[in-house]
Amino acid sequence: MTADLTVPIPEPPQLPFIGNIADINAEDSVGSFNSLAEKYGEIFRLRLPGARLVIVTTRALVDEACDEKRFKKVPNNVLKEIREGLHDGLFTAKLEEPNWGIAHRVLMPAFGPMGIRNMFDEMKDISSQLALKWARQGSQKRINAPEDFTRLTLDTIALCSMGFRFNSFYSDKMHPFVDSMVEFLLECGRRSQRPPLPSILYRNRDKVFQHHISVLRDTAETVLKERIADPTIERKDLLTAMLKGRDSLTGQKMSDESIIDNLITFLVAGHETTSGTLSYAMYRLLKNPEAYRKVQQEVDEVIGKGPITVQHMQKLPYISAVLRETLRLDSPIPIFSVSVMEDTLLGGKYPVEKGEFINVLLTKSHLDPTVFEDPLAFKPERMLDENFNKLPKNSWKPFGNGVRACIGRPFAWQEAVLVLAMLFQNFNFVLADADYTLKHVQTLTIKPGNFFIRAILRDGLDPLKLEQRLAGSKTISEKRKTHVNGASLKHGALDQQIIILYGSNSGTCESMAHRLALDALSHGYNVSTLDCMDAAMEKLPKDHPIIIITSSYEGQPPDNAANFVSWINSIDDRSALRGLPYAVFGCGSHEWSQTFHRVPKLVDTRLEELGARRIADLGLADAAGEDMFVSFETWEDNVLWPALDMLRTGKGGEAAEGTRLAPLNMHISNTRSSTLKHNVEEGKVIASRLLTAEGEPVKKHLEIRLPPGTDYRPGDYLTVLPINPKDTVQRAMRRFRLPWDASIRIEGGGLRLPTDELVPAHSVLSGFVELAQPATKRNIIALADAAEGEDDRKALKNLATDNYGAEILAKRVSVLDLLETYPSINVPLGLFLAMLPPMRTRQYSISSSPLEDPSIVSITFSLVSGRAKSGHGDYVGVATSYLEALEVEDMLRVSVRPSHAAFHLPPAPEKPPLILVAAGTGIAPFRGFIQERAIMIRSGRKLAPAVLYHGCREPAKDDLYADELSEWEKTGAVSVKRAFSRTPEKSGGCKYVQDILWADRHHFLQLWNHDAQLYICGSRKVNQGVEKVAKCIQQEDAKQKGEHLSEEDAQKWWDELRNVRYATDVFD
Repeated sequence: MTADLTVPIPEPPQLPFIGNIADINAEDSVGSFNSLAEKYGEIFRLRLPGARLVIVTTRALVDEACDEKRFKKVPNNVLKEIREGLHDGLFTAKLEEPNWGIAHRVLMPAFGPMGIRNMFDEMKDISSQLALKWARQGSQKRINAPEDFTRLTLDTIALCSMGFRFNSFYSDKMHPFVDSMVEFLLECGRRSQRPPLPSILYRNRDKVFQHHISVLRDTAETVLKERIADPTIERKDLLTAMLKGRDSLTGQKMSDESIIDNLITFLVAGHETTSGTLSYAMYRLLKNPEAYRKVQQEVDEVIGKGPITVQHMQKLPYISAVLRETLRLDSPIPIFSVSVMEDTLLGGKYPVEKGEFINVLLTKSHLDPTVFEDPLAFKPERMLDENFNKLPKNSWKPFGNGVRACIGRPFAWQEAVLVLAMLFQNFNFVLADADYTLKHVQTLTIKPGNFFIRAILRDGLDPLKLEQRLAGSKTISEKRKTHVNGASLKHGALDQQIIILYGSNSGTCESMAHRLALDALSHGYNVSTLDCMDAAMEKLPKDHPIIIITSSYEGQPPDNAANFVSWINSIDDRSALRGLPYAVFGCGSHEWSQTFHRVPKLVDTRLEELGARRIADLGLADAAGEDMFVSFETWEDNVLWPALDMLRTGKGGEAAEGTRLAPLNMHISNTRSSTLKHNVEEGKVIASRLLTAEGEPVKKHLEIRLPPGTDYRPGDYLTVLPINPKDTVQRAMRRFRLPWDASIRIEGGGLRLPTDELVPAHSVLSGFVELAQPATKRNIIALADAAEGEDDRKALKNLATDNYGAEILAKRVSVLDLLETYPSINVPLGLFLAMLPPMRTRQYSISSSPLEDPSIVSITFSLVSGRAKSGHGDYVGVATSYLEALEVEDMLRVSVRPSHAAFHLPPAPEKPPLILVAAGTGIAPFRGFIQERAIMIRSGRKLAPAVLYHGCREPAKDDLYADELSEWEKTGAVSVKRAFSRTPEKSGGCKYVQDILWADRHHFLQLWNHDAQLYICGSRKVNQGVEKVAKCIQQEDAKQKGEHLSEEDAQKWWDELRNVRYATDVFD
């Protein structure tokens, strides 16, 4: 090696004796490696007690590491621990160990094409058990997908390899082998990262570890002895191959000890990886409706409605592409290791020494932007055979490398293709938690954590018909219908049925759907189905009216409606839904002008195109211009119910006499308990600080320790479930004459409130309902009916009509405000609660980088407060007042929600410059961006330039994070340029952020012409101001080039670049 050509490999700082152990989270080592890769780039070295690890993260370096003339596989630290139980089995052996060569040569024929085909029937047997379990549980059952896929793959490898049945689908409790295997693998990971302390400190844990090994080996030995004791068994499985086969090179047979080692190896390695692959594939398909539809279309075209056979396995190229793309993004074994055979250079410049471990980090190399365009996107098309075969060498390595690559790859592939084909032939799927974000759980492999789905039978199947289809027998045409755990809200003898479907990310449309279901009872309708839109895919009955309530998210369907929208778009038969009566209500915000109400309008139009009959005009609500619940209620009362009544009377039914709210029956007690259940988890406040000077509007920085297993990226949102302000809750308690320790029992349904148990009244009022929500017209009419004073009644009816907009909406007058203003109103607590929407979550841009600490997130917010326009004291924002009152060690309920894909840092930060534009707390996501860049630069990476334009009021008053930004400027992470609205003379005469952008337009244009990415975060006015300036800069540049860019062309230029060259995050 020539010294002057070498470049030192970057290394994180080390601690005495333990080196970099503190940099690796024993529970999430892959996450730690990913974080270090973000900091240090394509290669870095870690020093651990007794070992040095070099981690490579790019395709080019991985390609070199796969050169078997320079590098060879040697068990890494974790595999060394696994050897305690598996010895020199195929997975853990050293290349030079004799038993590895013997076993490899003996077993290779068994894993050949004919051997794998012969295993198909037993694979199908276990897959059918899974499908039937899901069918019998019913469509509302929350299925733990990774857990059931683990049962599937364990039972499959056990049956196919050794004729042993764990029967995991017939018992809630797993076989002891499984429990010991999981604990064994977890402890192997922990042991590999132990500090070098005296062994006596680990004595108890080592004893448990050896116990689990004994369970594994005793189980495998029992299977082996039973097979040897019964010579009449004529199975052609892996165990038979090991017992009877001879090594083609030495003529030796495998020893009993080696057979036991490899039986355990098959069970451990052969089920974990395939289980993870299936779980991730299901997640990716549910998040990508177009791919979901293509999988189902391929299955329907190739297999149809009949039984799946082995001949189908080679005719499903799109499923294979899905599996390849899944393994690219989420390889269950994300790291494999090789050892340097002689001193050499990696990449022609990085020196590595003989015996050093090279860890190939697939979670990064599989995302190499030089190989994969838009690397974070799930695009199975790039993995279809023709495209897959054109990939650069060694750019896709989920099965390892060379002679030590996974011997069971054909087995796993056939199993995975079969399972996906069977499931998508017979079921539709929806996420059980619509707002689920991917979490990784690590043992020997990685899998999705807390990933629950629902399975809904297709084609009118029931469990009996499914069993007959899977078996290939003729189905019984008509059977007595039974209901299996279906979601139904039937009440009494109502025979006028409607179906309510919703598409909802934030919960607003779902709340409207539940409100509609409650109202339906008082209008004489029975809600036969209340569910998300995806649950109705391919299952729209034509004999009942269907009401759809949905929103758009930047022009895309909500997560639990995306497959439904994809399905109706894919239907070619224009009469497919002929006669189906329907109505659609949509929510959106006009600040997204290009995609305003796109999805509800699309659904409304597309259903009509397919022959469905619109029974009510499309209803629309604009979150940026009105209260959406008021708009929905107005549409419901004035459009929907009259249309449904007309439909009913046209069929010979009778219209309902009047309408009323369905109050909840109440029993008041003085016993306290709490039943808060929400789809968020507990975080803990670890820091809180004020960002503004005394006398300025309060802006704060809050740091929160995330729930375990939660990941995020700069630019994502933190979702917070707040609590109503204490003063507001006390007002409600006072109005209903409730003592502080009163408890209530709620009897009734249809609203998301704790029912049929005693709950503290202040708990319900604090956390379950929106006390500050403006009263709707229907609320006010109900209050007028309950007013005992004639003057109060007249005043309320006037507010519900002519003065509603000016006196209620504009002043945000709540039901509680009206109860205090008009004391003669006499309503019970149950009716009051029934009037209020459920407490909803709020989201805040994350203002930190996980490279600093992946378990900690920060948010930046302004306290919303001031005199209430309603005249009832002070108004304070529900969520911001809640956050402002939190102190260190306080707990709160949070989750992470991904932002739009375009609102993240580029995958290759060395290339495109960044232009960041914000005003006030709009700086939040950019603090995370800049913090991440600063950490990367500190770790030795060279990044493209970045500039932040920030609008503030006054220096030293509210120029948020000024000290931090100053330090980051010194590192080269960013250049900051501010506009001060109160003191524009201190910012070159620029008052607002768009002014400083215009003043600095030459620099802006220079960066833009170098392919800069532009990010904007702030109010609608900020977004509009930046848009105007950007178009002016472009027009001026065109003019200087002797060209003319009209206003219309400038607008078209700007619109076409959205989420391509620029991304926005708008709030008010």
